[in-house]
Amino acid sequence: MSEQFHQFLADESATVAFGNTLSSLVAQGVVIYLYGDLGAGKTTLTRGIVQGFGHKGKVKSPTYTLVEPYELPEVNIYHFDLYRLADPEELEFMGIRDYFDDKAVCILEWPSKGEGVIPRADLKITLEYTGEAREISIDAQTERGADVVTKLKGNA
Repeated sequence: MSEQFHQFLADESATVAFGNTLSSLVAQGVVIYLYGDLGAGKTTLTRGIVQGFGHKGKVKSPTYTLVEPYELPEVNIYHFDLYRLADPEELEFMGIRDYFDDKAVCILEWPSKGEGVIPRADLKITLEYTGEAREISIDAQTERGADVVTKLKGNA
């Protein structure tokens, strides 16, 4: 896929707002990989996505639990943080394949830790520091991902 999107995000609220926008464009069944250094805004972006789907409570990083589920009326969202994962095989023991279905949105931080076990991403999103701001880069990996990027470009 050659569809890409880039945008600067001035601060935390811009990152959350972008996540809200993204939530209105993704479909159930989408798999999103998040890349970026510690503190780059991966969980902040996820908060915007989850809240965009209607979640009213807190959105926290599942660093110690590996997955934080958000079961909403229209969609189930599963936020994974694989940072502390020692071996991808651990994901098999937790039944990770059960989370990925056509009715779920799955967001994975540190996806490289789960290589060989987790499904292919529809979207690869990278957040990078640019001074005090962030730059978000989105690369479509599937037709479903390309559809999201095309819609983002239309909204820009």
